[in-house]
Amino acid sequence: MPFVKSADQAAIYYEVHGGGEPLVLLSGQANTHHWWDGVRADFEAAHQVVVLDYLGTGRSDKPAGAEYSVRRFATDVVHVLDELGIARAHVYGTSMGGKVAQWLAIDYPDHVGALILGCTSVGGAHGLRADPEIIRALAQPSAEAAREVLIDLMYSPEWVRANPGPYRTLGDPMPGHARRGHLRASNAHDSWAVLDQITAPTLVLHGTDDAFSPVENATILANRIPGAEVRYLDGARHAYFEEQRAEASGAVLGFLAEHPLD
Repeated sequence: MPFVKSADQAAIYYEVHGGGEPLVLLSGQANTHHWWDGVRADFEAAHQVVVLDYLGTGRSDKPAGAEYSVRRFATDVVHVLDELGIARAHVYGTSMGGKVAQWLAIDYPDHVGALILGCTSVGGAHGLRADPEIIRALAQPSAEAAREVLIDLMYSPEWVRANPGPYRTLGDPMPGHARRGHLRASNAHDSWAVLDQITAPTLVLHGTDDAFSPVENATILANRIPGAEVRYLDGARHAYFEEQRAEASGAVLGFLAEHPLD
């Protein structure tokens, strides 16, 4: 199985699919590379697609006491790219993966071609969070009730009726310490002060009905990143990339075609 060792010697699992200019796909909090299974094929004809399991998820190591931060996850991505001999890659991150992608573009600008940030946030005092009632509903004791809340945040009721599952975006079974580490990592993200350092051509995507990461986050992000473009997916919720797959994947592929790797 393909693994790479991180700086602290934790094993990080990755996969490579397709061919063409490299494209890294980064999943949401507490999720594996399977987050992308429903749409990954959209990119494989034109791109060498790299996916991975963050520390604490899937086949990657899940050490207690390790550093769990989005900035660390970005460094792990660089280790994967180095293992594959990829000097530069396009990066598409959604939700917490969009936070990881921001740090890739900030800390490792030479490794990043075009940057796509989906349903994500600058974090900190300038980022907008979900309503406290939503957070409480997700933390309720009934796992099944919390799951129903999460499904409703991800997809519209109409889409759920037409697509009864299984759903790939609801989180991975993880040890408690790893799940808490992911939550802390996402909540601690704050890129506001350094977003203007991003030099990669950037596209920001967001569903207009996203209550998990309010849609105003897209405008905040784009206003901080020089030259960033914004595209809204009308009526889409947090998992816009699945519910409005054709439009979202088409926007990403079009943007990448406009900004090829040199």
